[in-house]
Amino acid sequence: MADTQVDEKQAARAERRAAKLARQIGSFAKEHGGAEGQIAYLGQKGARIVLVGEDGGWGDLVAPSHAVALSAVEKSGITVHEDFDGEFAGKVKTGPYEWTRMAGIQLGGPKNS
Repeated sequence: MADTQVDEKQAARAERRAAKLARQIGSFAKEHGGAEGQIAYLGQKGARIVLVGEDGGWGDLVAPSHAVALSAVEKSGITVHEDFDGEFAGKVKTGPYEWTRMAGIQLGGPKNS
């Protein structure tokens, strides 16, 4: 009986987390004129939901599990891609900060310190 209560509490917690993530995804989509996403497995840490707005803005959220991430994107109603490549990846707009942090360091650029 105790195991059932624990399972119910875990399921309720996962549902609340998915609902919170869905609200955050919805806010991102509203701010960026719509959004699409991709779920990336992070191992024991969970799953990353990468979001790309229609305006090229991007961000990510971390869910405690792939199931919670999947539930969140389903609740939010955004389009989810299997991979982060091609036309989907081409929608991302980056600025000077991203270039110096992601590429500039490897190319000897400033470290944004």
